[in-house]
Amino acid sequence: MLTGVFYLAAAVFLAGVTWRVATWAFTPEPFRIPTTTGQQPSIATIRASKIESPATLAGVAGRMLLEVLVFRSLFRNTAPGRSDPATLCPPPVFFERKALWLGAMAFHWSLLAIVVRHVRLFVEPVPAVVNAVAFVDSFFEVGLPAWYASDVLVTAALVYLLARRLRDPLLRYLSLPADYLALGMLLLVVGSGIGMRYVGRVDLVALRTYTIGLAAFPVGAARWPVLPEPGAWFVVHLVSVSLLIAALPFTKLMHAAGVWLSPTRNQPNDTRRRRYENPWNRTAPFHTYGEWEHEFRDKLVAAGLPLDGEAHAAADKV
Repeated sequence: MLTGVFYLAAAVFLAGVTWRVATWAFTPEPFRIPTTTGQQPSIATIRASKIESPATLAGVAGRMLLEVLVFRSLFRNTAPGRSDPATLCPPPVFFERKALWLGAMAFHWSLLAIVVRHVRLFVEPVPAVVNAVAFVDSFFEVGLPAWYASDVLVTAALVYLLARRLRDPLLRYLSLPADYLALGMLLLVVGSGIGMRYVGRVDLVALRTYTIGLAAFPVGAARWPVLPEPGAWFVVHLVSVSLLIAALPFTKLMHAAGVWLSPTRNQPNDTRRRRYENPWNRTAPFHTYGEWEHEFRDKLVAAGLPLDGEAHAAADKV
């Protein structure tokens, strides 16, 4: 039963991601619409920003890597603040908000470390990079089994992101049920995984045998791997993971793939130097004025309007 739920969720995930990515990839891009926050190349004496306003593919690649790896735009997040009330015309005041950037960085990088660590449950032999990530993650060796730093960081980051939505009245007003659903599913996955490792203490040998069987994808339900005595923690964890991956293509969590296909990010700002032609544009029929005049000649004559063709012919005779 659990195996069937996981395979069904994986099928929905693959179909949903393929559909979303294909929809974005085949959406026409009629204009160059990069979002720029810097000086583009113009006069030689004016210094251009190669990252904030990239004009080359190398600049676009650097901008995308900074955005994906260190969340460059979120790092510059600001919020309006209160100015001096004694001032007659107080100017607007903005304060930097680095807490959101720090929480997002902690969540995404910790989640990446967790996903990499889980690779060892599905492959044999285990790649060296996976063992290296697991070693660095458990470097402090607190408790037995050793606590992973990524488990602590991802939990703290998720709690902060949820508390931030609940605490800020404006953000709480703008939040949709899907936003809370995504955070709730992530908290359930992380919480059940931590409980399975540090509270339930499942049989890792039997668990790894089961997960390797899942990755092998045996044909026929009769040959699906069966985990003996999975335990409540494992059942909750596997079901929550299945729900998360099945819902991921239909939520905002798809920004992981969408950021790479965003035309405001992946297009160079070179409209002043290069003509951009939309590859999806169809060839339109060309109708000249002479052809139009010939088509409506009778109506133009009946209305007493001059015909350019006859006027040019009379001028030639003169």
